[in-house]
Amino acid sequence: MDAPGDQLSAPLIALWYDAKGDWNAAHSRVDHLSDRVSARIHAYLHRKEGDIWNADYWYRRAGESRPQISLEEEWEELVLRYL
Repeated sequence: MDAPGDQLSAPLIALWYDAKGDWNAAHSRVDHLSDRVSARIHAYLHRKEGDIWNADYWYRRAGESRPQISLEEEWEELVLRYL
């Protein structure tokens, strides 16, 4: 698949791009959004980037704390949660 489906939400599209290895495209899908779901994806992306301070800020905006699981596990959990 060359592009995410139109029926997906912006956070799920961000996760799709992340899975394809395009962090910048993933980030651009949620960077301008302020809802909790987008903040949660934003947090994951900054954690993946290695910017833990920024990630923790976005986890707080999402009303959560940084999970103590691998990035792969977090990605899978997010996809299942928001599908």
